[in-house]
Amino acid sequence: MDAARLIHETHFVECVLAPGYDDEALALMKKKKNRRLLALPEIAHGRPRGEMVYKYVRGGVLFQSADDIETLESSLQTVTKRKATEEELKSLLFAWKIVKHTRSNAIVIARGPATVGIGMGQTSRVDSSALAVKRAGDRAKGAVLASDAFFPMPDGIEVATDAGVTAIIQPGGSKGDPQAIEAADKARAAMVFTSIRHFKH
Repeated sequence: MDAARLIHETHFVECVLAPGYDDEALALMKKKKNRRLLALPEIAHGRPRGEMVYKYVRGGVLFQSADDIETLESSLQTVTKRKATEEELKSLLFAWKIVKHTRSNAIVIARGPATVGIGMGQTSRVDSSALAVKRAGDRAKGAVLASDAFFPMPDGIEVATDAGVTAIIQPGGSKGDPQAIEAADKARAAMVFTSIRHFKH
């Protein structure tokens, strides 16, 4: 009921998708006439392992395996002099989940369990970083950043750390990794590699 109350009190929530609703929560959520409420019990079970994702294009169809790997804290590799704090690690893993569902080139800035800036769909990672920083504004100070793919150059990291981002999660694996690590170290930011790339296109 607490979640239903929070959603109900939040402005501009026009659609809610959940595994189900109890009677009290449903009655509250129905009070806003234009809100669409969808129940999908299967969503609680997650995506079946090995499921394929299809995208139709003119003259054919593209398909790829689903991005369904769960990243755990134990699998992260710290590559900077400073390690992420426990609070930063929780926020990094949250941002990593969000960036997975964001169109590439994707950058997500988060504070705690809240997204405060997103940059996506740009032709360069630094442009996505700049867009995420712009949207985050002052909330970038003390926040963390997730990138769906590696940073080929340090500029995206510099844009973020100049705005106050203190920790970064990214796949790693670029020729430019040493420069990216150096940029994070220079800013006294923590950075972890996942060795897994997200790929929402």
